[in-house]
Amino acid sequence: MTQPSPAQKPVAKSLYGGSGSRRITVRDIAAAKERGEKWPMLTAYDAMTASVFDEAGIPVLLVGDSMGNCHLGYESTVPVTLDEIVMLSAAVVRGTTRSLVVGDLPFGTYQEGPVQALRSATRLVKEAGVGAVKLEGGERSADQVELLVSSGIPVMAHVGLTPQSVNAYGGYPVQGRGEEAAQQLLRDAKAVQDAGAFAVVLEAVPAELAAEVTRSLAVPTVGIGAGPDCDAQVLVWTDMAGMTAGRLPKFVKQYLQMRELLGGAAKAFAEDVVGGAFPAEEHTFH
Repeated sequence: MTQPSPAQKPVAKSLYGGSGSRRITVRDIAAAKERGEKWPMLTAYDAMTASVFDEAGIPVLLVGDSMGNCHLGYESTVPVTLDEIVMLSAAVVRGTTRSLVVGDLPFGTYQEGPVQALRSATRLVKEAGVGAVKLEGGERSADQVELLVSSGIPVMAHVGLTPQSVNAYGGYPVQGRGEEAAQQLLRDAKAVQDAGAFAVVLEAVPAELAAEVTRSLAVPTVGIGAGPDCDAQVLVWTDMAGMTAGRLPKFVKQYLQMRELLGGAAKAFAEDVVGGAFPAEEHTFH
């Protein structure tokens, strides 16, 4: 019997916990919305961490410009460059076999207009091998989304709190409070959906508004600080695993105290070295 071509293969039966020999695609994401299936997304910035999340069944990995804060030592996401995103996205792609890898378009790589956005996104697809890109903005970014999608590049949009606008916001305030702001957020979400986005991230949005947006859209919403009614949820992995120091956003839940565990391991190693216990005979060549 003739085997179906890759384009004809049926979509995954489930995103999280499913199995298969191919990567998750935007068709699978759309099918999950139709089934009413909720799914998880995490950030990843290197091959080793990405491989752990891939093996754990996380269906979508975002190589976010959050790397600026938690990986590269910047004070915000604004300084992150396209070269940095491309390099780390390629590492995440190499470390995975099933997850859909989404590469972020950093500040200054798409704001000039659709042509600049296409040039930047093309680098992520060709050089890093990502399956989709993400960009911030609603109505103001709809033209960029439309050109990318019409050129064959899937787009995940991002509305609500958009961290690249930290200087304009003067911080990281919740978005969509008040009737006028709520209506603008709804317009933003519908604009990027109509432009062809396959999913919309809602960040720091009141739960009731996020639920209304989710009901209003045919594409899935991905919440981060947007309540329980979004189709999916995303966290920065260093927040989720307890690697981030200092005060965390209200929406973060820590599932591990990795910073404490890793620090303890480093201290144990140091004490063994200082005390002469390492290397022992079993770690020594003769």
